[in-house]
Amino acid sequence: MKSPFYFIAQPINGKRYNNTKEIGGLDFITSSSEEDHSYSNREAEVISTPLGYNGPISKGDKLLVHHNVFKFYNDMQGRQKSGRSFLKDNLFMIDSEQFFMYKNDEEWKAYDRYCFVEPIDTEGSYLYKNISKEPLVGIMRYPNEYLLSEGINEGDKVSFTPESEYKFDVEGVEMYRIYDHQITMKL
Repeated sequence: MKSPFYFIAQPINGKRYNNTKEIGGLDFITSSSEEDHSYSNREAEVISTPLGYNGPISKGDKLLVHHNVFKFYNDMQGRQKSGRSFLKDNLFMIDSEQFFMYKNDEEWKAYDRYCFVEPIDTEGSYLYKNISKEPLVGIMRYPNEYLLSEGINEGDKVSFTPESEYKFDVEGVEMYRIYDHQITMKL
């Protein structure tokens, strides 16, 4: 099965939500809210690529997707529905605007105009900072092709524009998904 325009994918582990935690051999539900986007599964496995697609993503690769891809929502009558990406069973149609990174050969790579920056702890200062992470500064972890061509590499300390952070958990590490044009300087 192939789509002319969409990647067909399924959620990793077959679950739409990552809302359980194993404690002492038992699974506990940590959130029962379908509206809480922080518990949406953000990883998908590619089942098929679009017809005529010649890019770097292939069947079996992982995608880091938008939180609304797998979420349920309630319509005006309160009935549970799947979002516009739902195809059938546990398959979803994902367009290029709905995913931000892909993983093949055990390495994540930023896709299109996105990059991923790891926030850093607050740095020493003579002024007291009542925050745990340094604002607007982080370490570039997954630059895209454009940033690489501009000399910004993995491990570089960078600054970014206010309100550009979109939090993700990438293999247990908190990161911000940021558009490449929102990276303001290499520090």
